[in-house]
Order: sequence, then C-alpha cells, then structure tokens
Amino acid sequence: MTATWKIELVPVPVTDVDRAIAFYQRIGFHLDMDRQVRDGLRFVQFTPPGSACSIVIGEGITGKTPGTQEIQVVVADAEAARKQLLDAGVEASDVDAQPWGDFVYFRDPDGNSWSLQAIDRRPNG
Repeated sequence: MTATWKIELVPVPVTDVDRAIAFYQRIGFHLDMDRQVRDGLRFVQFTPPGSACSIVIGEGITGKTPGTQEIQVVVADAEAARKQLLDAGVEASDVDAQPWGDFVYFRDPDGNSWSLQAIDRRPNG
C-alpha cells in the first residue's frame, strides 16, 4: 500500500513580516495564524483561497534569502486571477498562453516569484 503524500506548508522568506501580511491579505489569502512563539520566532500562516496547502512567513522560519522562493499555483481562470491581482494593486504579467496552460506571473514585496497556471484538464484549479 502506498502512503498518501500531501504538501501542507511552504516557507516563504520575507524581510518585513507586517508588510508581507498586508500583501497576502490584500490578494485574498486567508490568515490562519499569527503567533509570536518566542523572541526571534514568529509564525504566520496563510492559505490561498481553495488551497489545501498553506504558506508560512515570519521570523526565524527559514534560512532562505527573501526573494528567492518560487511557487506555482493552479487556478481555474488565468484572466480572472490576473484581474484579482490588478484590482488589489499588484503588478501582474499579461496572460502567457502556453500549450501546457495559461500563466500569470507576479512577485511579492520581497521579490518571491509566483506563477498562476490555468490548465484545461484541471478546470477547478
């Protein structure tokens, strides 16, 4: 029997936790938790709308350099997702139509890269 593996949490390195919180809330991510565990360790968890996987930002979370994380998310409609980003004041690329899906790219305030992919055979994102 093969075990089920589900990605639960992806760390995203940031320089300014409060600025990152404002950004991710503005683009519609749900704030699950913001907890100062101890000096030097603040755990802030967000879940994108409809996702089973969350991201974590904060202090003392990861040794990665802010701006180096790359994350891809599947969405139902690339144009609608792009409009949501633009309406939130986020710079987003035009829709990049590829044979393997339509893509929209954006960055968080620290430069971490996000790509949104809409795939016909995964219509619900």
